[in-house]
Amino acid sequence: MSEPLLSVRGLSVVYDVDPPVEAVKNVTLELRRGEILGLAGESGCGKTTLAYGVQRLLRAPAVISGGSVTFHDASGVDVDINALDVDAMQRFRWDKVSMVFQGAMNALNPVATIGSQLEDVFEIHRPDMTRRQRRAEAEELLEIVKVGRQRIRSFPHELSGGMRQRVMIAMALALRPQLMVMDEPTTALDVLVQREILTQISQLRHEFGFSVIFITHDLPLLLEISDRIAIMREGEIVELASAEKIWTDPQNDYTKTLLSSFPRLTGARGVLTR
Repeated sequence: MSEPLLSVRGLSVVYDVDPPVEAVKNVTLELRRGEILGLAGESGCGKTTLAYGVQRLLRAPAVISGGSVTFHDASGVDVDINALDVDAMQRFRWDKVSMVFQGAMNALNPVATIGSQLEDVFEIHRPDMTRRQRRAEAEELLEIVKVGRQRIRSFPHELSGGMRQRVMIAMALALRPQLMVMDEPTTALDVLVQREILTQISQLRHEFGFSVIFITHDLPLLLEISDRIAIMREGEIVELASAEKIWTDPQNDYTKTLLSSFPRLTGARGVLTR
């Protein structure tokens, strides 16, 4: 078993409205180094809120009401993420942990070239790099994600949805983080492009050794790409096991319901249970 990279202990997030809404309830989980951990559940169950809470990206009225998040850095230093000040947290993000946001392929600046947006990451986080070095790194990233360095001067509207998503993955990969959080990274992509993106994520994970938290409501997709899967319902983790065990021997009734909600290509017609 590989060593842990991220330890979440009793994390709770509340939306401070009237009445308060408990979006994440006492979640405890551990992410291993080099692992793809799938996070599945229906819309509104708290998946994205949990991911934002782990990285302290929550905006008011959401607040962390309890628990701890510890990042076990490759240097051997344990980082209490909740204890970092604003400046330290800004340095930590993208350098140690990066995120591909939901709908990210539409988040690129429409009036800036792909190259300039990639170079901005280095200009902010690697200020000692020269302009030539930033451009060379940006071109290399485009090659890594199979967009091609010739697209360095392209604008987002000149790229397909799949290519824009690859650019967002390149941006998240730019500083070689140890953890990449991906929130619905293949939403709105057709099945062939989705397949290409998933294959590339797996290849990049093996090549660079980072861990992935992959968030989606698409459980069959997670069964294919994940090492382990956490099933979330109403803010709680109701089951956490290997992808194989989730598929062959689910323990929680809600997990069984999720699995039965996806139609099969063969076999008798079933009945959707709730």
